[in-house]
Amino acid sequence: MRLTSIAAAIFVVALAGFPISKIAASGAAAVTPAASRALDNETAPQQESNTRQEPQSSQTLQVQTSLVNVFTTVRDKHNGIINDLTKDDFKIYEDGQEQKVAYFAREVDMPITLGMLIDTSGSMETLIDAEHDAGIRFLKTVMRPKDEAMVISFDLDADLLADFTSDLSVLDRAIRRTTVNTAGGLGPVTPGTIPNNNVGGTILYDAIYLACHDQLASEAGRKAVVIITDAEDEGSKVQLKDAIEAAQRADAVIHVLLLADSGGFFARSMGYSGASVAQQMANDTGGRMIDVHNEKSLETAFDVISEELRSQYVLGYYPSNAKRDGTFRKIKVEANRSDTKILARKGYYAPNR
Repeated sequence: MRLTSIAAAIFVVALAGFPISKIAASGAAAVTPAASRALDNETAPQQESNTRQEPQSSQTLQVQTSLVNVFTTVRDKHNGIINDLTKDDFKIYEDGQEQKVAYFAREVDMPITLGMLIDTSGSMETLIDAEHDAGIRFLKTVMRPKDEAMVISFDLDADLLADFTSDLSVLDRAIRRTTVNTAGGLGPVTPGTIPNNNVGGTILYDAIYLACHDQLASEAGRKAVVIITDAEDEGSKVQLKDAIEAAQRADAVIHVLLLADSGGFFARSMGYSGASVAQQMANDTGGRMIDVHNEKSLETAFDVISEELRSQYVLGYYPSNAKRDGTFRKIKVEANRSDTKILARKGYYAPNR
């Protein structure tokens, strides 16, 4: 089970003095191992695992070249989904150099691995019930039998409420277990299973790092993190850039449903606001930030994310830069139709030697 790997990871982190706090898993739902979720070769490329063989003289030179997959959503000027584009309608660039598209498909059924992160700090109290209902409806709408999702709540510490599962009843119970956690005499404080000593505030960045680095990194196919938060971080041990890098290395897209438009004291002192933090996380990973002001707009935001996850193109290419140097490579996707808006990740980390 994935809980074994995350427990080991947290133990190592604890020994290293990195105090991401409690990891509490619930339920006895069956969890499908990542290895059993390999994609059908006829419908989807294998991410970061392809080998090309090229002849040279009388010998065969085996060149390890990773196929880079870029999941792309295209909307028109009226914000409608465009779903009739072909391979020839796209151009893709890596570090400014045009790449040859080796794989193209319109993906509506490729399995999705989702991480739902729910902010349970005191500022979320007025919408927590709406988050329950809208979050559960979202998962029931977007998930197919081969999809899996996990649920993490975060405030002064992080709780893994449901590990990866396709069982909607387990996910439903996990989401409904999320409760607002406050300190300073304003309400109950849930103790962590690993001591944290966090007196700063909400650990948004730590929760993202945990979800991406420890959970999603080993998954295949499409991966997305949906975060319901005001994007205030006042207690994390990792920084914003570390959280974003963890998502980029895991090839995970971050979608933020922003419940407020300004950050807390510590965020502002670092030059951040809730809106700018949320926008940066979404932009840098190819996701979307949506402002949420009430229960109705929360439902609409979930509908937008659900539509995009089920209306994507996938463009695969073998990078002309074959160096395995671990560097960050910038990606740009263009469509030959005018007045289009393209949502795709902005880059990836090349494999190391």
